[in-house]
Amino acid sequence: MTTTSSSETLYVAMGCFWGAEEIYWLTPGVESTNVGYMGGIYPNPSYEEVCTGRTGHTETVRVVYNPTEISTLEILRIFWERHDPTQGMRQGNDVGTQYRSAIFTTNAEQLDLAKRTRALYNDVLIAKGYEEITTEIFPADDFTYYPAEAHHQRYLEVHPNGYRCHALTGVPLPELV
Repeated sequence: MTTTSSSETLYVAMGCFWGAEEIYWLTPGVESTNVGYMGGIYPNPSYEEVCTGRTGHTETVRVVYNPTEISTLEILRIFWERHDPTQGMRQGNDVGTQYRSAIFTTNAEQLDLAKRTRALYNDVLIAKGYEEITTEIFPADDFTYYPAEAHHQRYLEVHPNGYRCHALTGVPLPELV
């Protein structure tokens, strides 16, 4: 995929990065995706190291998108609706710090929108009987993104019957007012 000069990047962590990446690469307006590790302190981690829970990293998808074709709000809507952001250090049967929910923003508009949608979605989920949202939101500049090993990139394209774990709430993100 080719990126344009007006492309924006947002990093999302929503459980196992294989299924999360597939959701985004299939989304019109997304120009490229890449899976990796972010949010921790350990430099250049391997998958095996991240799985120990000692690196502080979460499995993350770098989403490069064209904002003239898909809005940041829509990228975030997909994020909120395609996993359960209330599960803490897990998604479904995937348990560990590497599966926690997080957003790493690359500009002030993304940061503001991520925080506003989290607050809005949290209120809706609480009203439906869910716990508080545990999603972490940080400027991407606070961390380094480390691309995962080549065999993890677009894993489900190579292994179409591979693992897709996304615990869902089934609750839509309401419109922002």
